Amino acid sequence: MMKPHRKQRLMLIGLMLAGIGLAATFALKAFNENLMYFFSTTDVAEGKAPADTLIRLGGMVVKGSVERPAADLLVRFKLSDFSKEVTVEYSGILPDLFREGQGIVAKGRLDDRGVFVAEEVLAKHDENYMPPEVADSLKKAAEAK
Repeated sequence: MMKPHRKQRLMLIGLMLAGIGLAATFALKAFNENLMYFFSTTDVAEGKAPADTLIRLGGMVVKGSVERPAADLLVRFKLSDFSKEVTVEYSGILPDLFREGQGIVAKGRLDDRGVFVAEEVLAKHDENYMPPEVADSLKKAAEAK
């Protein structure tokens, strides 16, 4: 027969293990919900990116593609990895360093028209800098040609 203090200790250890398991489950669930994948413009153009899911899209802003179709803050431009282009729409104030020919990363979703609707646009200040994901996708696009 088990002594009462051993029984209490065993129950305490069991509850602690259950608590740790529950905490790990919640942590993994939160991590998966906030996970955001990076796609190149070629991936998006070929339909490899999921629709209506938050993703990051990177590429170079195509020269001559930036347009402001209305009086509000909507901006439309094309991103390219020198292989395929994707139209991006962003409603808001672009970073001061945003310009044509610049490598950027945008966070947003693909809509049913195949247009990437950005929630956030990131550009870096050094003209020699290119986000690593964009550099990798440009390199892959150049190797594929």
